Amino acid sequence: MTLAALKPLGRVWWLVPIVALTVGWGVDRRLSDARLADARRTLVNERQVRALDLADAERAKLTAERDAAERVASATATYADRLANRTPIILESTNTVEKYAQTDAGRVRCRDADRVRSIDMLDARLATPAAATGGGGDPVPADAPAPAGGR
Repeated sequence: MTLAALKPLGRVWWLVPIVALTVGWGVDRRLSDARLADARRTLVNERQVRALDLADAERAKLTAERDAAERVASATATYADRLANRTPIILESTNTVEKYAQTDAGRVRCRDADRVRSIDMLDARLATPAAATGGGGDPVPADAPAPAGGR
């Protein structure tokens, strides 16, 4: 380009940078719009993935809670079965005891009369020396207050 070709721009030379800036701004605007659209698509995709992850996490949480509840129910049932096997059967009447003693389970659990008498005699023998040691010999009342040393 020659200097003579640039002479007509002498008065309007200041328009050249303005036009260049305007063109650059338009190109940058298009690039920015494309980047913005790409970022929006990325955000939408990430939100969908996060929603799926949250749904999976919620499902996993519910499954863990259900499994824990089943374990607690199973443990409770096992404990109740063990406790039921341990609890003694308290029989109130003689007829009930005799009927129960005639069953298979009653034969295993019920003591015969000789064993009961021997336990009673042992209790009596163990209690006699304690009363004879000079402790007064009077039985302690059931509603006795706490000892003075413990107050």
